[in-house]
Amino acid sequence: MDLAYRRYVPSEADDLVAFLAGDTWPFHGSAVVDPDRARQWAADGRFDNEETRSFWIAGAGAGAGETLGLIRLMDLGDGTPVFDLRIRSRYRGRGIGPRALTWLTRYLFTELPLIRRIEGTTRQDNGAMRRTFLRCGYVKEAHYREAWPSDDGTVHDAVGYAVLRRDWTSGTTTPPAWDDE
Repeated sequence: MDLAYRRYVPSEADDLVAFLAGDTWPFHGSAVVDPDRARQWAADGRFDNEETRSFWIAGAGAGAGETLGLIRLMDLGDGTPVFDLRIRSRYRGRGIGPRALTWLTRYLFTELPLIRRIEGTTRQDNGAMRRTFLRCGYVKEAHYREAWPSDDGTVHDAVGYAVLRRDWTSGTTTPPAWDDE
């Protein structure tokens, strides 16, 4: 399936609410998003403001127009933005995550020349996202113990990854200096 990326605009707030509240997000802060909460997020500009841009991931070609996921790029005024990637449950495991991460990495480094690196964090038990980071040239830089609380009270470890512009440009990876003490 071909993918297309289209910038979210605030007039699509109802679509955003339906997307967020209409699925489960097991590796996010809240696995279930309340529609009123999502509506407030949209009203507050959480998905489109000076520091944030969001993009719909849609099927192209035969699946044209169907919303498969959402990318939210944050801290765009900083040299190190972060992102949130959500793929609808019925499309997970189909290779959309790696293609979306490749797209957002290229977009950020191409459109925002002052960005030096891009960071992402996921739960330790999110094996699919951890493999996606590695496939896309991101390097594990951090392991945060008991840093990710779940709705059920469980606390998970979080793992941080990043890609450097110079590594992305050269197609290499530079591992952190773990033994520097």
